[in-house]
Amino acid sequence: MKFVSIAGVGGQEYPVLQSQGPVSVSAGETLELNCTVPPRGPPGPVKWFLGSGSGRRLVYADTGSFPRVTKAVLGSTSDYTVNISDIRPEDAGTYYCVKFKKGSTDEEIQSGAGTVVSVSASPSAPSVSGPASRVEAGSPASFTCTSEGFSPRDIAVTWLKDRAKLTAQPPQILPEHANVSYRMSSTLAWTLTVGDIRSQLTCQIEHNATSAPLRGMYNISQALRVSPRLRLAASYSGAAPLNEMVAFTCSLEGFYPNVANLTWMENGNETKPEKSPSPTENPDGTFSLTRTLEVRATEQRNQSTFTCRAVHDSQPPTSVSRSLTVAAMSTKVEGDEKADKNDVQPIYIAVGVVCLVLGLLMVAVIYLIWAKQSKGKSSPSVRLHESEKSSGTAPQDSDTNNLTYADLNFDKAKKDQRRIIEMSQQSEYACIQTSPPAASEDHLTYADLDMVHLSQAPKRPAPRPEEAGSEYASVQIQKK
Repeated sequence: MKFVSIAGVGGQEYPVLQSQGPVSVSAGETLELNCTVPPRGPPGPVKWFLGSGSGRRLVYADTGSFPRVTKAVLGSTSDYTVNISDIRPEDAGTYYCVKFKKGSTDEEIQSGAGTVVSVSASPSAPSVSGPASRVEAGSPASFTCTSEGFSPRDIAVTWLKDRAKLTAQPPQILPEHANVSYRMSSTLAWTLTVGDIRSQLTCQIEHNATSAPLRGMYNISQALRVSPRLRLAASYSGAAPLNEMVAFTCSLEGFYPNVANLTWMENGNETKPEKSPSPTENPDGTFSLTRTLEVRATEQRNQSTFTCRAVHDSQPPTSVSRSLTVAAMSTKVEGDEKADKNDVQPIYIAVGVVCLVLGLLMVAVIYLIWAKQSKGKSSPSVRLHESEKSSGTAPQDSDTNNLTYADLNFDKAKKDQRRIIEMSQQSEYACIQTSPPAASEDHLTYADLDMVHLSQAPKRPAPRPEEAGSEYASVQIQKK
């Protein structure tokens, strides 16, 4: 820029005076810039600029609109002091008062030395933000503290957790160039724990424009998620008795935040919805929720599957299942097996008894046959009445007590010897003789000798009276 010096009255140069040294002002206040020129001089305006060179910015002129700038002494041709209200950080810089010579285009003839203005602006209250979505306990999370509008550039940032100082990265301050309003960003990385539910983060900033530190707060619970522990228990540890009520208890324990829902399903089908109870708060700040389902242990429900389904904080659902075993079903099966065994046992016993009896009968029959054959060879009481013995009179050794029938269960009576003699000579009878003679009232029974019949002819019914052509085997047994 070309500065022109014009000789004033008395041959002196035309001075433009800015008597102020560096000025510091707080944001929001009014800045006063002093400038005087000789009352007599070449005609032309006096203007105020912020900065120098081609990039300077016009602050005030007699013509134009400058809402925040006013001339301190109106109508004066020598005092060009101006006031800038509501000063801002971006208003900081060096201000120049410049004299122009009027012409087709105003020509700058003299500039003041300039007044350096610094604006002290307090930073805005720090704002702390957490992760965009909740972070599971045990995982790291990032927190950010921001502030803006402060000047000068220097600022101190401190992170606190429940009044304990934390280590964070150095703050980033933008923009890099000076004499403007600045903004700051600081980041803290912290691994979350369940114990942080009731903890608080504090971002504290200190700046020379503030008389006390500024603080921003953040509740860690806003960023924390604690997944629940899902448990399912039943009122019966084993099989449930038939038609008894069984209570299934589903517990959702130790979760955060307090947003959870439990539903019941039986064999994959949701049961009738009921109003879910409210969660209860635990001493560590987490919550627990319990819901009970009662069902009757019927045969139809044997081996049914009951599922508790939990949804926490819009996360994918989790579930736990348990089967219902009805005791009567297994008992009934065992009872049927036992009944079958009990039914079979009498059959085995009966078969055994029958076999034993048959065996004994066979032994008895064999023994009787053997005894008969033995006595037939050695005992004189066994005799055959052949045809020649039956003609005429009875033998002298005949006993009136001889029984000539092998049939069973008939009264033992004295037989007429003559009747025996008259029988056919072709038949023989098994005669059982007792000694001494039995009394008339005695009766004998027989073990069904089945008519031990030694017939020499085809077997026919016994004749009434006996035919002369039949023969009988006579066996005599001595009575004890």
